[in-house]
Amino acid sequence: MKSVFTIIKNPRYFAVLFVFASMNILTGTWVLYIPYVKEHLLLNDAEIGFALFIFSVGALISIPFSSKIINNVGTGKTTGIGILLFALCYVFPILSGSYYQLCSSLFTIGLLSSITNIAMNSLIAEIEQLDKVNFMSTAHGFFSLGGVIGAGLGSIFITFIKTPLVHFAIIILLVSFINLLFIKKYYTIKSNVSQRKIKVSFAQLKPLLILALIGVIISGNEGSIEYWSPLFLKDEVLVTTESFLGLGFLFFSFFMMLGRFFGDKISLTIGSVKTILYGFSIAIVGHLLVLTGQFIIVLTGFSLLGMGLSVIYPEIIRLTSKSAVQNKTLAISFVSGIGFLGFLSAPVLIGYISKLSNLTYSFAILTLSCCIAVALISKLKKTF
Repeated sequence: MKSVFTIIKNPRYFAVLFVFASMNILTGTWVLYIPYVKEHLLLNDAEIGFALFIFSVGALISIPFSSKIINNVGTGKTTGIGILLFALCYVFPILSGSYYQLCSSLFTIGLLSSITNIAMNSLIAEIEQLDKVNFMSTAHGFFSLGGVIGAGLGSIFITFIKTPLVHFAIIILLVSFINLLFIKKYYTIKSNVSQRKIKVSFAQLKPLLILALIGVIISGNEGSIEYWSPLFLKDEVLVTTESFLGLGFLFFSFFMMLGRFFGDKISLTIGSVKTILYGFSIAIVGHLLVLTGQFIIVLTGFSLLGMGLSVIYPEIIRLTSKSAVQNKTLAISFVSGIGFLGFLSAPVLIGYISKLSNLTYSFAILTLSCCIAVALISKLKKTF
């Protein structure tokens, strides 16, 4: 953990790490108030589900022009402005007086989420290459930590602060203030890519397509576990204690956060391709344990899934930034954009398979997807 603490103590690196944490602090706080918004606007499950889908639509729509914005404005500026606007806009779902306003505000947040996400990943890639340092995995660890902070602080605040707007105002002001303190550490960093049009050959694009497909698999696994692990424990493991139903995702999230804090050291030692291979191998073992349906073994499986999957997405971004494509921001937006489709579509697919059979078959499909990812990443050994 020494390398992690060294990274955190450096203001230049901590500045960007806190951007990652901020994204999920805000999202974690918002999730707590979804039931409030649903009740306040008298919405049913289908309507709130569609509103959340609109958030994803906004994120997807922004992907094609995100790289152009980042290259024109600057990686550092886009990251700094993006996180401040992202924070400010989170007040609007709470203020929404109609369903239309809610959907509009979530669409806008989705747009800003995607642009900021691509910008901050590109910024990490730029700093890694400038300073010859590895902290992409640590940054994603801070993203996971942000969710824990957002949900943890929120659970405390929500007990004492009865007005949602006041709670959100405190979080937004706190996040914005800390980001403003550190924004100068990265604000002037720009991509070193020429703004002229660059032709991309199929030979250059092929590794990105493979990385994007792996991104679909990893994000699909994450999204499916997030949405379906409580129901798996209830329906397949037959857990009857309601407070235990969230343990699968809790164990998964904790070990994902922990794994990401060690990921950079592992990557530096054995390389990105091997890190991804070993990560998926651990995840496959985790899936097999989950499929046993025995409570303690299933929780162990979710823990291994979190540990194994934790290092993969940061390494995909790192490999993308090292690809032969000169426009790194464009490459990252391409890979992360396609990968995001997995997070949106896989939970739906898992639900459909479950309807035809059961969740055990659905999770078996996820296991198979990890095996396919191992075959895909093996093809990149000679490229990176």
